[in-house]
Amino acid sequence: MNIRNAASWAMGAQYASFAMQFVTSLILARYFISPEQLGLFSIAFAAISLLASLQDFGVNRYVCGEADLTPQKLQTSYTVSLGISWAIAFVCLGLAWPMAAYYGEARLFALTLVIAASYFLVPFAIVPQALRQRELDFRSSAMITVGATAANSAVALYLGRDGWGAMALACGALAQQAARALIAQWRAGWISPWPPSLHKPGRVLSFGGTNTVLVTCANIAASAPELVIGRILGAASAGLYTRATGLALQVRLLLVGAVGGVFLPAFRKIREEGKPLGPPYLRIAAIFSAIMWPALAGLAVLSEPVVNLLYGPKWIDSAPLLFRLSLAQMFFVAMPMIADLGVLLDHKKELVIRNIVDVVVAITLLALAAPFGLGAIAASRIVHGVLWTVNFITFLRRMVGFSWKDWANVQLRSLVLTGLAIVPSLAFFHYADGPREAGALQILASAGCGVVLWLIGLWLLRHPAYEEILRVAQPLLAKAKGARPAN
Repeated sequence: MNIRNAASWAMGAQYASFAMQFVTSLILARYFISPEQLGLFSIAFAAISLLASLQDFGVNRYVCGEADLTPQKLQTSYTVSLGISWAIAFVCLGLAWPMAAYYGEARLFALTLVIAASYFLVPFAIVPQALRQRELDFRSSAMITVGATAANSAVALYLGRDGWGAMALACGALAQQAARALIAQWRAGWISPWPPSLHKPGRVLSFGGTNTVLVTCANIAASAPELVIGRILGAASAGLYTRATGLALQVRLLLVGAVGGVFLPAFRKIREEGKPLGPPYLRIAAIFSAIMWPALAGLAVLSEPVVNLLYGPKWIDSAPLLFRLSLAQMFFVAMPMIADLGVLLDHKKELVIRNIVDVVVAITLLALAAPFGLGAIAASRIVHGVLWTVNFITFLRRMVGFSWKDWANVQLRSLVLTGLAIVPSLAFFHYADGPREAGALQILASAGCGVVLWLIGLWLLRHPAYEEILRVAQPLLAKAKGARPAN
């Protein structure tokens, strides 16, 4: 499967998963789940995720990136994954009672147990899914992603309708991991962890050591707000923050989240062929910013009417948070694949140091903002985005090789596109209804006009994303034309 076909499968799966997650979250938020219940689940999930996300231990990167992946190396990676994963899952189970006691909330005990139990299933999907990615079999990856999301949605909606509250979300997470493991095993030919092998595990562990630090840093930065908010401001405030950050991240994952896994094997091949990495990286960065910046800026501008329309008045206090968090995400999407490229190109030591610095900065900003409330915490993420860019931009430039002029040219064109995309929304607010009164028709009109101006801007600026859109659209248009009945 070539890169564009793989990207098409990945994006298709991401769109399908997003649609299911979006509809599920909308129904649950409007009819079955309160901010407090979402907050309880978020606190438990964030705490467990800090440990449970270490289960991969670099195995996915190792399987995708190892040049000579023999059956023995594969079995060793499976054994390492299973042993570490289950050890971490048992630790997570032990956290259930301390978590409930620390937050003074007995309901957290059962929630934490269910979420922790789901992670016993994770290692049975890691190696099979990594093998499919290595072979660019993103058809199978799409089936895994969509099937797991469907299981989560079905269970959460069914139990939510029956009044299970936060526990419906926890059981949905358990069903998701079970479905992921089953489908991944099926698509990979039912790979067994037996017999276990620890033959020369150093290479896997070297990936795992770096991955452990990177994942830990990322999860501390991502999970800390919910944990701090839940402790200081209560579960309902944590729920509002989770609703806002969840919507911003969903938009990011919808548009570009799936294709990162497609590009990693491609960069591995470019490296092996001895070709320069700068030009293809700049092209990918240009496409990311051209797509994500307008979308996130549009979500920020339309945050109040979007929250009010989708989730209802009880969630309206999350709109100002969504505005700030959407702007913050714009920084983090501008330089994609830093961790993957750092590992692939053997810049692991500096990558680890810079990630540790980043998490210290994020926690410091959170601690400074927390006494001033939810709005200040969300605003601190924008400051974090600025400092994250300063921290990583020179490292990225030295690693892949590009000129400051070329980088600035890419970012400037994407910034112009962003301005064009949000002009209609601001104009409608001025000449029609304001943010609080705007309805579905005005939101759709604003977004539609923004897309039209964005497309015109792509063409006028000859943006790299314009060429990619043409490449994707031309075969589709040709097929549509060929399918048109003759007169």
